[in-house]
Amino acid sequence: MKSNFSLLLLISVSLIVTSAAKSGHVINFRSPTLYPESLTFDPKYHNFIVGGTRHQKLLSVSISGFTETLISGTDLPENSSFLGLAVDRRNNRLLACIHRIPTAAFPSPFNALAAYDLQSRRRIFLTPLLDNDDQNPITTVTEIIRPAVANDVTVDFSGNAYITNSDGDFIWKVNVDGEASILSRSEVYKSHPVDVTVDYHKCGLNGIVYISKGYLLVVQSNTGKMYKVNVNDGTAKTVNLDKDLTAADGMAVRSDGVVVVVSHHKLYYVKTQNNWDEGVVFDEIALDVEGFATGVIVGERNRVYVLYGHVMEGIMGNGNREEFSIVEIEEEDNKEDNVWLLVLVGFGLTYFLFWRFQMRRLVQNMDKRIA
Repeated sequence: MKSNFSLLLLISVSLIVTSAAKSGHVINFRSPTLYPESLTFDPKYHNFIVGGTRHQKLLSVSISGFTETLISGTDLPENSSFLGLAVDRRNNRLLACIHRIPTAAFPSPFNALAAYDLQSRRRIFLTPLLDNDDQNPITTVTEIIRPAVANDVTVDFSGNAYITNSDGDFIWKVNVDGEASILSRSEVYKSHPVDVTVDYHKCGLNGIVYISKGYLLVVQSNTGKMYKVNVNDGTAKTVNLDKDLTAADGMAVRSDGVVVVVSHHKLYYVKTQNNWDEGVVFDEIALDVEGFATGVIVGERNRVYVLYGHVMEGIMGNGNREEFSIVEIEEEDNKEDNVWLLVLVGFGLTYFLFWRFQMRRLVQNMDKRIA
């Protein structure tokens, strides 16, 4: 059966053509040199929230582009940035990954998860994220010591947060009371080859989402792979996709179960029919490369938005950009239905070829008996 599925995937993917970005609502907002990397959506207040990499603040952005400083992290370690964000709807909290890159001036790395009350804007906790093996925020990866990076976060219905370490390739868990542990340090995350010639080869586990059936989906930037992770014991396995999600970054889930994954170049639409043991990329939409998209969210009425935060310009340190954008990306009409029709055709072709093979063998056997 797996061989049949592989054949059908090859048939399907050969007929999928990358679409040009079809932009819907464009929200331009101003915040000098913010260079936001992260994006989430607050359904209660109907606002987007972005986190700055150059400034220690979180902005609320209205649908019309009006901005307000939601959180000012003046008490955070100097030179730290806000990375992944997630809204805990049941507890009305905002969860934010905080990371500081080690430098000569600040040689100690810093990784933490902060929780803020969305009504009072008061910080509930700031939990350091460490490597439990040695209680030091440095992790050993393939025998090379590198600082950990708290990159993205998602939350389950009980308020437990799950955070990817994109340099150490493991996943932290922080419970509703702010107590941290390591959920998953699976060898599966290191089982796929990495192209060391690409700029993002050091960025491992990145975007992460919680699926209501009790598991996580997480993408890996430097391999393009997706993993399914059990939230109870941290066991993980590779999701069998028909193609790699090159330079995968943020991800989100629509109410119909479709997962959207953003990279700097493309937005991938991915669907499964067997609880993410396998999946199909049924659409790819080219994005504005200069905008350097890093975040994607699903807003009201399943609308998909990407964040153009021009982060690479900010990383290079030579930019003074004042305006950034959140852009609705519209999927081509009926493309998903067309692809799944191709999938059904693929199944039919596979079984037709199998039937022909069996009939040929039957005829050959009958000829031998007659002879």
